[in-house]
Amino acid sequence: MHSTPPNSIEPPDDKAVIELISPDRLKPYLTECAGDFAAALALYRWNSDLAAAFFEPLGHLEIMLRNALDARLVARQQRRGRTAEWYIDRQVPLTGKARGDIAQAQERAGRGGAASAPRGKVIAELGFGFWRFLLARQYKTSLWPDLAGAFPHAPSRALAMVEDPVMRLHQFRNRIAHHEGIWHLRLEARRDDIQTVLGFIAPAAATWVADASRIDNVLARRP
Repeated sequence: MHSTPPNSIEPPDDKAVIELISPDRLKPYLTECAGDFAAALALYRWNSDLAAAFFEPLGHLEIMLRNALDARLVARQQRRGRTAEWYIDRQVPLTGKARGDIAQAQERAGRGGAASAPRGKVIAELGFGFWRFLLARQYKTSLWPDLAGAFPHAPSRALAMVEDPVMRLHQFRNRIAHHEGIWHLRLEARRDDIQTVLGFIAPAAATWVADASRIDNVLARRP
């Protein structure tokens, strides 16, 4: 009589769950758990808990970062005597990709009437990626001298000090948004990146976010 390899036996109660998640998607979890389907599903669920726990402070970070950067761009316009909104003014040195993002944000905010879109809605419609790339090295000599003021508590005005953690968090957030695994990443480091960037903007903001964070509790519950 031929025996069936243990790794090919699926718990009857979990079979539908495994099929709906998909064996391919569960493969990394199964590998980590030496083929144990129950353990793999527990790890998968823990990954979901982690994603939810991180998404909360990442959301706070995104809102606070964009408002801090927007405030600096508004101040830049005022100092230069420009009356147009910075995202409309063609004298603001934005890339073609950034201009495209703004046009899409205006369309979404104005429900098709982009010209009359309220500025607050336009700013809110600009995704994390837009703000992350405002901190890219291509703006080092143009926008960064003004944007650096959004991080008054950073130990220096070096662009890389802010860009590097924001870049990592943008990539990390995208993994979460696409429901990809994060359980195997440097999670404590990403938690610290959130606190670092918020601390650069305002220490009180970093404390407020940390006080409500569930990240450490979820990390401690790894199956």
